[in-house]
Amino acid sequence: MLDKEALLALLADLESDRVERTISVDKTDKFSQAVCAFANDYPGHRQPGYLIIGVDDRGRLNGTKVSDQLLQNLGALRSDGNILPLPALSTSSFW
Repeated sequence: MLDKEALLALLADLESDRVERTISVDKTDKFSQAVCAFANDYPGHRQPGYLIIGVDDRGRLNGTKVSDQLLQNLGALRSDGNILPLPALSTSSFW
């Protein structure tokens, strides 16, 4: 699991094939695409990918409130039938 220091390092760096940032909390199609791309791991990193919600493309927090419902919706991406085989997925809130 990612700790706050590692998250801050990801925010300070550029987006990559392992990191996707978004300020949106409701673009679940975009979220599913990112999770699918991370699960496929075409570059062969063998490391997790991170979808960071509430952060703009420059790594700045935008004040998005992370509710329990949002975390549940994100967790449901794993088993909604749109990504097969089922990826490993965990959700966390830091602020």
